[in-house]
Amino acid sequence: MVTKKLTAKKGPKRPKKRKKDRKWRVSPWLVAAGLLLLVGGVLYPYIRAGRFASSGTRIPTGAREFCLDLSHWNDNIVWDSLKVVVDKDGCTTKDILHAKDIFPISTVIIKATQGERRVDKRFREYWKESGKRAFTRGAYHFFESSADPVRQAKRYISTVHLSHEDLPPILDVETMHTGCTKDELNGKVLVWLKEVEKHYGRKPIVYASDSFACDILSSEITGHYPMWIARYNWKEPRFQGWILWQFTEEAIVYGANGGYVDLSVFNQ
Repeated sequence: MVTKKLTAKKGPKRPKKRKKDRKWRVSPWLVAAGLLLLVGGVLYPYIRAGRFASSGTRIPTGAREFCLDLSHWNDNIVWDSLKVVVDKDGCTTKDILHAKDIFPISTVIIKATQGERRVDKRFREYWKESGKRAFTRGAYHFFESSADPVRQAKRYISTVHLSHEDLPPILDVETMHTGCTKDELNGKVLVWLKEVEKHYGRKPIVYASDSFACDILSSEITGHYPMWIARYNWKEPRFQGWILWQFTEEAIVYGANGGYVDLSVFNQ
């Protein structure tokens, strides 16, 4: 007998299920964090520069006469309004309505030149504007140790025309290029100082940080030229005999609306 092989009947094929398209869901927290980073990245330079700050550093005890120094980094200067406004905590502020003390800016020092060729793009404007007011003016040269000191002196001399009412010439010495020795730097600085002194008939002022003046500059410079010392601290400079002390780079000065500024006091 022949037997038939029984097989189960297959039903109709079911259509394959299509994979559902994946929906990407972004966490609102991730979006918020991204926006925060983006906004922070855009605003950080302005925050760091103090453009949104309403108060700045404390002033030294007993300070009464202030010197403001400016360059092209500082803008939005309202010349007739410049003054140091101090709050109850002894800090510089823009809040003139709650001021404890208000002091005038007596002196403005402006960056004039740098190296052998550069003239600060705001120098002529700021020199002219400050000259219209009752400020004592000063102009400084930023010294480049890798450049020729005589050419640097000539650049300053050709740019800055001083009257007897202005401060003496000013040399800013705060950097030393790689490979430069202390002896080489001091030699070049002295060349600049002597060239400029010969032209104007006045001893230049030398600006340097506290450590630079004490550890790098020679006594032939620090002992024979008036010193303007930068020390960003409430303590006075370690260097003795300074005539000006730049005590902060984060001062808020009423009338200087571009953010933080450098502020100095005179040795009384």
